[in-house]
Amino acid sequence: MSTASTPRATAGNLCLGSAPDSWGVWFAEDEHQVPYTRFLDELVQAGYRWLELGPYGYLPIDPRRLADELTARGLQVSGGTVFGALHRPEQWDEMLAGARRVAELTAAAGAHHLVFIPPLYRDEKTGSFTESPELTAAQWDLVGGAADRLGKILLEEFDVRLVVHPHADSHIQTQPEIERFLNASDSRYANLCLDTGHVAYGRGDNLDLIRRYAERIGYVHIKQMDAEILAQVEAEDLSFSEAVRRGVCVEPPAGVPNPADIVAALSELDAELFVIVEQDLYPCAPEVPLPIAVRTREYLNGAGLSGTRRPNR
Repeated sequence: MSTASTPRATAGNLCLGSAPDSWGVWFAEDEHQVPYTRFLDELVQAGYRWLELGPYGYLPIDPRRLADELTARGLQVSGGTVFGALHRPEQWDEMLAGARRVAELTAAAGAHHLVFIPPLYRDEKTGSFTESPELTAAQWDLVGGAADRLGKILLEEFDVRLVVHPHADSHIQTQPEIERFLNASDSRYANLCLDTGHVAYGRGDNLDLIRRYAERIGYVHIKQMDAEILAQVEAEDLSFSEAVRRGVCVEPPAGVPNPADIVAALSELDAELFVIVEQDLYPCAPEVPLPIAVRTREYLNGAGLSGTRRPNR
């Protein structure tokens, strides 16, 4: 597999989109976030045709209203997003209900991927620890089976595929944790949303994961992290929320990993994938996201990544 810095002229198996996260949206409602109509309008202005739904309740949850908002702007949905704890069996029913709710809206919007994010063990606003940063052996034993069970339900009921998203300050963050999850789960029901920035945050090797787990990558979030701030995270034991406030997530071509290398490696895979821009900006001034989104889209277009065709599922 090629890891050269110059990708194909067009990465024909990849489809570019963006997400509310790139407009500083982390929550369904928050005083620091732009209204969803401004996000959608600016997404179009920035040149994107595809979007991820983001936190449930930020965009309209009535399927007809959502469809009207998207159709009016020529936008299409790549997938939905949900948080849930695979290691807490006592919360299974609640987690399943939430995942079904998001999967139903996702399917109604014509999309077939549900990005599943493990809960953070540090509070997103205060950075305080809410749980041990390490799972016990017994908890790890639950993770793969719970993901498979959930993925099977979503596939059979909604034709939606579960892709688990490694995340900073979560129990699936480092490369050994990512590999442990993949080795414990069934590719028929649960696969990986490769988030290049969070892998780098956890000191993982994105190109190695792409090479060795190519068949398990079902969806991609593309972002880069500032290496100097990553060093501060390690030296000062910063929470992810504090790292974001310091500007850890940067636009291309700055930061690690090199986005052109990622596009080149993904373009060699025998799979058609959504590649969704996620630049964590919460909180940010309302005028900040749009010019960043434009520059990011232009850079990724120049690397061969476009958003003009829908991947086969």
